[in-house]
Amino acid sequence: MQDWNDLRLVLAVVRAGNLTGAAKALGVNHSTAFRRLAALEEEMGVRLFERLPAGAYAPTEAGERMAASAERIETEAAALDREILGHDQQLTGRLRVTASETLGFRILTPLIGRFRCQHPGIQVELAVDNRILSLSRREADVALRALRPREGDLHGRRLGTIGWTLFAKRELVAGLPRLGPEPESLEGLPLIGWEQGMSGINAADWLNARAPEAAFVYRSSSLLNQFVAVKAGMGVAVLPCYLGDPEPDLVRLTEAPVAALGRELWIVTHTDLRRTARVRAFFDLIGEGFAEARSLLEGTSS
Repeated sequence: MQDWNDLRLVLAVVRAGNLTGAAKALGVNHSTAFRRLAALEEEMGVRLFERLPAGAYAPTEAGERMAASAERIETEAAALDREILGHDQQLTGRLRVTASETLGFRILTPLIGRFRCQHPGIQVELAVDNRILSLSRREADVALRALRPREGDLHGRRLGTIGWTLFAKRELVAGLPRLGPEPESLEGLPLIGWEQGMSGINAADWLNARAPEAAFVYRSSSLLNQFVAVKAGMGVAVLPCYLGDPEPDLVRLTEAPVAALGRELWIVTHTDLRRTARVRAFFDLIGEGFAEARSLLEGTSS
């Protein structure tokens, strides 16, 4: 085993369960990943994965051992990287930030623009991803999450509470039933929701508990796409207030945000990076920016 990239490939395939996901994670195309894996197995004279139906890859015993070794090396390399970066007091270099698509669309990108004006030597890379990227593996340096950090190696600051409620296009509202402040039934509403069977998303679970399948007229895995569908008059969707309130053609179906949908918003980094100059500077500016936008975030500005 001469090449660390070979180990990274095996680990990526194990994590993704298929070659397509592994290629995407490594930033290479599928055919390149396929050739590299085939060449590695031929060079080592051992099969690392069993090819299963529907493109799935199951690691053999050799594949599992190689992936475990790769993960140990990755952990050590990331720890060394964080330790070195943690002593960096220069306001230069790359800062990788991850956030949801709607935060990036409405609030975060203008603040990053302000940050760049103040610190032109820092290159900001925004990974728009609704998944929780690993800060320990340096998939991101800073994350904005609707979740309080619980891992002992993470450092976070609370930015506020995200207010959510139901929105519809203004022309559609007159024909819809009136709702109380904490709706228990959404009967009679043409609903826009997440993909069928999706769970673990607070708003999706809340919708599914209050409406039958027949109530949904449109579904999408993208919250930003749901927002566009509401603006097109397709139906009613649960949206964060910061997304719906600034739109003059959209109307809330409840006067105040629905308490059961509220979620805390945190800015988080790895403890090893909290004293890095560019991370500190980003924390400070984003904290100030979200304090200014608190009423929009929490839904009290409408």
